[in-house]
Amino acid sequence: MDQNKILSADILDIIFEGKNKEYGAYELRKTYNRRLKKALLGTVVICLLVFFASFVANNVKKKQAQIMVQDVSLENMNTEEKKPEPPPPPPPPKQEPPKVEITKFTPPKIVKDNEVKPEEEIKEVEKLEDTKIGTINQEGIKDEGVVAPVVESKGTGVVEAPKQEEDYDKVFTVVQIPAEFPGGQAGWQKYLERNLNRDLPVENGAPPGKYTVVVTFIVDKTGAISDVQAENDPGYGTKDEAVRVIKKGPSWKPAVQNGRNVIYRHRQSITFVVSEE
Repeated sequence: MDQNKILSADILDIIFEGKNKEYGAYELRKTYNRRLKKALLGTVVICLLVFFASFVANNVKKKQAQIMVQDVSLENMNTEEKKPEPPPPPPPPKQEPPKVEITKFTPPKIVKDNEVKPEEEIKEVEKLEDTKIGTINQEGIKDEGVVAPVVESKGTGVVEAPKQEEDYDKVFTVVQIPAEFPGGQAGWQKYLERNLNRDLPVENGAPPGKYTVVVTFIVDKTGAISDVQAENDPGYGTKDEAVRVIKKGPSWKPAVQNGRNVIYRHRQSITFVVSEE
């Protein structure tokens, strides 16, 4: 390089004087400042985009789904009202036995005729044929073989209705001890909350609201579950999801009536809640 050009030449040109500038090192150093500015500018742009996306995400409302398990305790499907029993019939009126004519027995006694009293007069035999002989005189019906009715012991006056045998093979809706999920009500609620897909309504486009499914099923004498049916369908897949989870559940403790295991129908409502966060 000429001495006149050294004062005005770039430091890189002086360093790479007489060297291969096409090798790459010269070009990298030559464009270093320009590349540094581009990198800084790109970093700032990316940070601004991330900040803007986060700001938008925090201000956009999201749908959130929840599961509400209601009526965990047993619920009667069709509770029949018991009709009041008719009052017992009144006891029959007490009948007094008919009075029979009685003639007082007068023992024979020898006295003067004028000393005999009328009530002590001995009756003629013909007059005593139709009367009873007793210690007093009593007016009444003639003795025609009338037998006084037998006096029965006094009762309570209440007529008991015949006892009906319980049919233990029918499907009960009201029992003394209802069927129960293993672990009780708390275990049943945890099972539903863990196995139900709470986000299903959101995935199917359900708007915010409550979607309640009422499901009934049979718990037989061994505790096995069968005949799982949904009484309604609020849509968005909630009906099929509730039936699916109950069908795959474990056996229950059977219901008990009068000390015997019986078939029991349980009624359960499950609510899917879709809300905006």
